[in-house]
Amino acid sequence: MMSQLRILILTPTALPTITGNAMTAERWRQGLIREGCHVEVLTTRNVEFPKIGQAVARFRPDIIHVHHLFQSGSLLMAPPLTEQLQGIPVAATPAGTDLNQDLRGEGKIDALQAICARVGAIVVQNRWFARLMEDLFPVCERRIIYVPKSFFWLGDEPCALREQAKAGPNDFLFFLPAGVRPVKGNLEGLLALEKVHQRRPQIRAVFAGTALDRDYSARFQEEIRRLQSFACWLPAISPPAMRSAYQAADIVLNTSFSEGLSNVLLEAIASGKPLLATNIEGNRWPIQGDEGGRPCGLFYDPQNMDDFIEKAIRLSDDGALRSSMAQTCRERAAAWPSPDMEIKGLIAAYQQAINVGTPY
Repeated sequence: MMSQLRILILTPTALPTITGNAMTAERWRQGLIREGCHVEVLTTRNVEFPKIGQAVARFRPDIIHVHHLFQSGSLLMAPPLTEQLQGIPVAATPAGTDLNQDLRGEGKIDALQAICARVGAIVVQNRWFARLMEDLFPVCERRIIYVPKSFFWLGDEPCALREQAKAGPNDFLFFLPAGVRPVKGNLEGLLALEKVHQRRPQIRAVFAGTALDRDYSARFQEEIRRLQSFACWLPAISPPAMRSAYQAADIVLNTSFSEGLSNVLLEAIASGKPLLATNIEGNRWPIQGDEGGRPCGLFYDPQNMDDFIEKAIRLSDDGALRSSMAQTCRERAAAWPSPDMEIKGLIAAYQQAINVGTPY
C-alpha cells in the first residue's frame, strides 16, 4: 500500500541544522508519517558516499526523494552509488539555486539534464518552476508534477524576539530569518537598513540564522558589531518558536537573490505579517498572488539600495498599508491547500515514479 511506503529523503541540510531545506524536509517527513509512511531523512552536504550506501542498505527504501538537484541529486550519478541505487525509483525536487544560479556554470545544464533523466517524477512546488522545467527540459515534461506547497507550524513555544532585539514598544522591528550566505543577501539587507535607520531612528532589525558561508558570515558579523545600536544577529530560532518570533515582528524581510518557494514567505503570510522582498521570480507569486490579486507586501530591486530604503520607509510610516497587507496575508493563508493535500500530492508523485521505474 502507498501509505506504507519506505521513503528516504536526501536533502542538503536536515534538523537540527535550521535552514529552509531542513524545514521543508521536516514538514514532508512529519506529513508522510501521518499518512502511515516510513521515512528517514539524510543530509547530503559534506556526506561521504559510504554513509548513503549504508543508509540505503539498512533502510531499504521503496523510493528516494532527492531534495535539491545539484547538491543531492548529483549523488545519484556518482560511480560509488550508481550500482547500489540501481532499480530504486527516484523522485526529485529542484531548489531555487538549481534553476536560478547553478545553471550559470559551464556544463551545469547538461549535468542537470542527466540528473532529471535519472528520476521518475520531478516534483515542483512553484508554478513558475514547472514552466521553467518544461522549457528547459521538454523531454521531461510528462514527469513534471506540480504539488502545491502547504504549511503548518512545528510548535508554539515562546520567543522573546523584541527583547533580544532591544526593541521597545514604540520601536519598529524588521525581521530577517535566513541562514547567512551570499545568496540570501543578509549583509546587503543590513547595510540598506543602516540607511533606513539614519532616517527613521525608531527602527530595529533582528537577523536570525546559521552562519553557512565562513567569509560572508565574518563580514556580516563585523557590520553587526558596528551597527549594534539598532541591529542584532541571533542564532537560528528553534522551529517550535518561529511562530512566536514572527508575531513579534512588524515587517518580515526576504533579501534573497534566488528563491524557489521560500518558507519565510509562507511563514510570514501565515503570521499575517507584511513582507518586503526582492523582486525575483521565486518571490512574486507568493506575495502578489494570482493575477489581479492584492499583494502581501512590497517588492524592491535587489540591485538598487535606494529602492529598498524607499519601500522600507513607506512600510514603517504607513500603518493603513500594513493593516491592509496583513488582512491580505490572512486571506491568502486561509486559501492555501491543506497539509494533507500536499502530502497526498507527494505520494501520488511517488506512485508515478515507482510506476515509471528507473528511466535509464
